[in-house]
Amino acid sequence: MKTTLANTRTDLKEIWTEFKIQNPKRRIRDAAKELNTTEAELVATGIGDNVTLLDGDFRELLKEIESLGHVMALTRNDHVVHERKGIYENVSFNNHVGLVLGPDIDLRLFLGDWKFGFAVHENDRHSLQFFNSKGEAAHKIYLTEKSNKEAYKALVAKYAATDQDAALWIAAKEETKAPDETTPDVDIPAFQAEWLALKDTHDFFGLLRKYKLSRKQALRFAPDGYAYQIKPESMQSVFEGASKIQVPIMVFVSNPNCIQIHTGPINKIFVMGPWLNIMDPEFNLHLRQDAIDEAWVVKKPSEAGIVTSIELIDKEGTMFNQFFGKRKPGIPELPEWTKLVEDTVVRLDS
Repeated sequence: MKTTLANTRTDLKEIWTEFKIQNPKRRIRDAAKELNTTEAELVATGIGDNVTLLDGDFRELLKEIESLGHVMALTRNDHVVHERKGIYENVSFNNHVGLVLGPDIDLRLFLGDWKFGFAVHENDRHSLQFFNSKGEAAHKIYLTEKSNKEAYKALVAKYAATDQDAALWIAAKEETKAPDETTPDVDIPAFQAEWLALKDTHDFFGLLRKYKLSRKQALRFAPDGYAYQIKPESMQSVFEGASKIQVPIMVFVSNPNCIQIHTGPINKIFVMGPWLNIMDPEFNLHLRQDAIDEAWVVKKPSEAGIVTSIELIDKEGTMFNQFFGKRKPGIPELPEWTKLVEDTVVRLDS
């Protein structure tokens, strides 16, 4: 069995090496799809050279990331990449759900399916990369010029797997189902009444579960004035407007294993091909505008008043990017954010 697995990894390594020569600018996530493999398996081809397989309790490892000092946290999904620099602070876990609550790096971690971890050294960049059971990237941590490299080396040595030849057993990826476009049998007046009675925006998820509604369905059934579609190209105007008036915003990017949040102002905005980018010293965002199937302005009541968000949904019906004005629980949202949304978005029905 070991010989077969070794040959398989060796074969993939040769294929991956040749692919990189032919496609030097192709991202590893996209390459994995083209090669009908997974990102984790491509990373694993470097074990023994520039990659170390990690083992142990990733919760304990993550509690030690603060020792590395200034790092860059990266969380992404198919459509958007969120990169935030800072220090991992106030790391805590309740079973497999974790929080990182620093002023710069702000994360919600769902470690139930964090299956594989690697330390990667490539092109003078050092990183810790974590993947789920399907071989998809959950979260990555990159060293910066300010990081403590000695602490990084000690951490890698501590959590290095004893068996560096261990096989990666990748779970089969579920087939993507077409979103349910049928009209559900739901008590719309009752749903709208409960929406209007919300006290906390986090309760919205429970409301959807109670009425068995997808995000798209719920937004279509929203109380009058509480959700409306906007043109996807409005996002560039929102970014540029936020930069111009320096209103601090919150930017959420999620995948099944992690939510990463930036809170603060944004500055440098530019478009490159399909990508709408924020390129600031401590925060980068790369958003594929052509992946936006629907964009919505959504208003949810809270004890501190209305909370306004912009939500981006893809063709599969998944909300993959969300924006708010900077706020804390119990404090009203910034009026500058409310006005920015009103002034910059273009309604789909306009």
